[in-house]
Amino acid sequence: MWRDWPLLYGLPGSAPTMYDKDEKPSKTRRKKEMLALQSLGEALVDLSPEQLDDIDMPDSLRDAVLEARRITKHEARRRQMQYIGRLMRDVDPAPIRAKLDELAGRSARAAAAHHRVERWRERLLEDENAFEEFARTYPHAELQPVRTAVREARKERAAARPPRHYRELFRLIKSIDEAAHADREA
Repeated sequence: MWRDWPLLYGLPGSAPTMYDKDEKPSKTRRKKEMLALQSLGEALVDLSPEQLDDIDMPDSLRDAVLEARRITKHEARRRQMQYIGRLMRDVDPAPIRAKLDELAGRSARAAAAHHRVERWRERLLEDENAFEEFARTYPHAELQPVRTAVREARKERAAARPPRHYRELFRLIKSIDEAAHADREA
């Protein structure tokens, strides 16, 4: 507002720009950016160790993330998260954000594949005609082990025995589904 006072009084030589390019961002904007970086750091803390190893980051940030996992007291964890947010200011967040988005997409695909396999297993156990559809959907699959596992899982279910073949059927369908999707992506 104080920069606009020449405009208000009509003084010559004052251009009607709202903000200068070299002007510092407002305190509110800086705070929002810091909170966004802190939440990005919290997402890093929630990752598994294997997923964390896939992300390229400075060692100081990696150490702070690992330390935050170890901390259980609320206030200490809050301070550690603020520290992680501080360290995130020195790092380009775009590659980290892109990797987190990729991991989220990968986990969503994995969940969808898991549900697809579960649906096939239940359909194969419940419906006699589902096997033909399964064979059409997965034409390159070896079907005899699946047929045997379906038959044995039905027997298990009828006799109220432990679900050994039920689990085996899941593993077979999962391997067939993964191979089919790998062939489609290749």
